[in-house]
Amino acid sequence: MINHHPEQNQLSQFVQGSLSPAESFIVSAHCDLCPRCRKIVSEETSRFAAEVFDFSSLSQDEQLESYSAMLADITQLPATAKPATKSASVSSITAKRGRGEKTIELDGQTFELSPTLQRVIHKTGSWSGLVGKLWQAPVDLGYAGVANFIYMGRGGSVPEHTHRGVEYTLVLDGEFHDGKHHYRTGDFVVMDGKDTHAPYSDHISGCLVFTLLDEPLHFTSGIARLLNPFSHLFFR
Repeated sequence: MINHHPEQNQLSQFVQGSLSPAESFIVSAHCDLCPRCRKIVSEETSRFAAEVFDFSSLSQDEQLESYSAMLADITQLPATAKPATKSASVSSITAKRGRGEKTIELDGQTFELSPTLQRVIHKTGSWSGLVGKLWQAPVDLGYAGVANFIYMGRGGSVPEHTHRGVEYTLVLDGEFHDGKHHYRTGDFVVMDGKDTHAPYSDHISGCLVFTLLDEPLHFTSGIARLLNPFSHLFFR
């Protein structure tokens, strides 16, 4: 059961297109997994559309004329568009999707990704092993900040840290806890400078997450603190 979701105003901003591209991306990935938030987004979309396209003061004929004009504006092709070229381009994209991956693999395990995350599999780098039974694969979203798939094997942990910016985490498979909450598949977690935690997984199959950072982490305990002067080197 998914217990941690984006805030209501965050979902509203997602519908209105006012979130940053990176934040919008991870909210979309959460909605792929969460029926509750998909329902809210659907309702917010209908409400927002009604506000933007308010035809209530028009007669039925005027409403039909306005709607037809709006639809024509949306669907009108540029005058220089060439149907043959456009068709070839669509065929090429379709072919690539046909060969596209829907899963990522690590150490003999296969994880199927949601539609939003499937779009960036080809932008995902190789897995690299870190300390504490951690594995990381960078994802180039083309936005500001850093995105990674992170896998914690059973017994794996991230050293205690706080946040210089905002950290978004979406649980994709398995479970982890951080001394404050227990997170399961689909949970959406937001941490900032007010939060200090040490994620740990004792789940039988570990835990796979997708993370977004807009600033480097700041480690707060043990030998990991020695990494703080160099943390900017990993934030690329």
